[in-house]
Amino acid sequence: MIVITNPIPITNEIATIHALFESNLELLHIRKPYFSDSEMKQFLSGIHQNYSSRLVMHSHHHLVEEFKIKRIHISESKRKVIQLLPKNTPFDSYKTKEFHLSTSVHSIEDFNTLDKIFEYAFISPIYPSISKENYYSEINWLEAINHRTNYTTKLIALGGIESNKVEKTLKIGFDNVALLGTIWNSNNPIKNFKSCQKIVQSF
Repeated sequence: MIVITNPIPITNEIATIHALFESNLELLHIRKPYFSDSEMKQFLSGIHQNYSSRLVMHSHHHLVEEFKIKRIHISESKRKVIQLLPKNTPFDSYKTKEFHLSTSVHSIEDFNTLDKIFEYAFISPIYPSISKENYYSEINWLEAINHRTNYTTKLIALGGIESNKVEKTLKIGFDNVALLGTIWNSNNPIKNFKSCQKIVQSF
């Protein structure tokens, strides 16, 4: 299962991150778009190096080698810019360094056209967002997922995911779920994580 950090700092965030990893969190996406280089370095330095293989960087990609991180998330906007570059293979630079890549989409149509180099992609919002007010989709995902043709890339549901929605989300065809608001907007982040994790592991 995947957890994405809150964009802004959270009280006791590093302690919560370590508790999540100790609870067998598979991947932590570090999304801190407003961090300066020094703030990001301080944040990464606080996470035990034993977990570096499970960190995914959304920004500050120039720091990945320093912190021995091999996973990079390419935003939807950046991915589309890269794809327009005049090269035979737009993701050559990432391939040669053997990074594990993920990305984001907002429609099944875009998901179906993804380069096979992407191991998985977030698609959102599946349900009304917990962390973003008035952020929801009009898409009928039960119907939309029937048009999936890309089975090389894993399809990860994001947006409004809580334990009571995990089972039906996986049953309609998503490969996994990603958590954000149910972790960072909660007084019981580890309890919420374990509740979702238990359901995912039962599939």
